[in-house]
Amino acid sequence: MMMPKRVKFRKSQRGTMKGPATRGNRVSFGDFGLMSMEQGWLSAKEIEAGRVAAAHAMGTEGRLYIRVFPHKSVSGKPAEVRMGQGKGEPEYYAAVVHPGTVLYEVAGVSEEFARKVFNNMAHKMSLRCKMVVRRHA
Repeated sequence: MMMPKRVKFRKSQRGTMKGPATRGNRVSFGDFGLMSMEQGWLSAKEIEAGRVAAAHAMGTEGRLYIRVFPHKSVSGKPAEVRMGQGKGEPEYYAAVVHPGTVLYEVAGVSEEFARKVFNNMAHKMSLRCKMVVRRHA
């Protein structure tokens, strides 16, 4: 699973997720992309599950690009613990995703094949996603 090699602070605050994505919102590396339609946190497990599903569906065909990285540590307290006594330990890492963020990209495959691969990957995500095509300008 993905996680930062080292961080300045172990525990992070929740933050806010307002508005659409202004960065990472267009297909840059591949021909087709899987774009988020909702905001939320994408856990490192979900990102890895999408990568495994794509690797299984694609085999040796094409190339997969992962465009998100889980920088945010999400902490939690154990079950049945009383209130107080500070913030819990980091449980997992998550990527902050805005609507319009491109999560994955695929290059070197046909559109119908990419649609099939992205459909498999979208089932692993906790956010609604759609396939987008690169705009050649």
